[in-house]
Amino acid sequence: MASLPSTPSALDVAAASAAAVEVSVVIPCLNEAANIEECVRRSLAALTAAGINGEVVVADNDSDDGSGELATAAGARVVQEPRRGYGSAYLAGFATARGQFVVMLDADLTYPFEEIPRFVSELREGADLVMGDRMDNIQPGAMHWMHRYIGNPLLSGTLNLFFRTGIRDAHCGMRGLRRDILPRLDLRTTGMEFASEMIIRASKEKLDIREFPIQYAPRGGESKLSRFRDGWRHLRFLLVHSPTHLFVVPGVAVLVLGLLISVISLSQLSVFGRAWNLHTTVGGELLCIVGTQIIALGLCAHAYGTYFMGETDPWFDRMRARFRLEHGLMLGGAIFTAGMIAGLIIFVVWFKRGFGQLSEERLAVTAATLVIIGLQIFFSSFLISILGLRRRD
Repeated sequence: MASLPSTPSALDVAAASAAAVEVSVVIPCLNEAANIEECVRRSLAALTAAGINGEVVVADNDSDDGSGELATAAGARVVQEPRRGYGSAYLAGFATARGQFVVMLDADLTYPFEEIPRFVSELREGADLVMGDRMDNIQPGAMHWMHRYIGNPLLSGTLNLFFRTGIRDAHCGMRGLRRDILPRLDLRTTGMEFASEMIIRASKEKLDIREFPIQYAPRGGESKLSRFRDGWRHLRFLLVHSPTHLFVVPGVAVLVLGLLISVISLSQLSVFGRAWNLHTTVGGELLCIVGTQIIALGLCAHAYGTYFMGETDPWFDRMRARFRLEHGLMLGGAIFTAGMIAGLIIFVVWFKRGFGQLSEERLAVTAATLVIIGLQIFFSSFLISILGLRRRD
């Protein structure tokens, strides 16, 4: 995933001139010649009407229709960002914003400019991040039915399931934030997933996030949104930032299912009116191996996020405080030893039969599975420990 320079260094550049400006309205712009002038004028009018000392910053994302010149003529300060992308444009805009507060707006006339003072009011009262909620106030034709009833609820619901943000409309483009929280957010993504990254980072930093309903109007001009590509980028971002849901939960489910199948097969229990034999045992044991590997990958992903990316996860923090490398080595070693003992038993039985036909197929499958899982746990413990060499605590 492409990334831009971290935000904090950009803030230092603008710090000296920030005192005179309270609010920066930052608008990303890609070929919005039909709308950008009105967006700038209405933003400035909203600030003036509310008596707010502010500015409008347009992040021109390599437009080729003269949008930047039109924005400048309308009274905006324009910053050029040749690397295209929703996140790229906003990072460039944030880097030059001078206000104590930042209000974000799209350049398509969909959002209510008259609500800018309300966002500022919430920020003045102590909010760190303020979100708009469009879902109950969508004007006819403003949002495709797939976005309204499937995409946005699904992605917002997934985000809340993974990160418990409590935000109803996680992809609303009108939002406000305190400029001094940008170093803590450390925003880096360059595409549409930037909207999700901001909320996830704010949630993990335990910031004060607020939300209130706003109107959503039909856009002017041509939409730049790619329905399936951008939806997938959001979902992908959510998954890779939640190793628990991507790896650990599915891994535990697969492991439990494998254990259940193995127990039923090995104990010769009758299920659905029949006994389950060797092939069922092989399937169950295979699920156990796969489940263990997925869990190990999840723990390694947690370790990488914690030690290299500064992520925090209460569950993983509790686990790493309680368990050490030696616990993993002992568990893996014990399981490996159990597998080797089972293998030795099979060999002894085979020896007593004069190395004839081997009839301990199920025990052999179980022994091999124990050996494999033991080795997985043993060496995965070492890998997690290696990742932890970077730890600062």
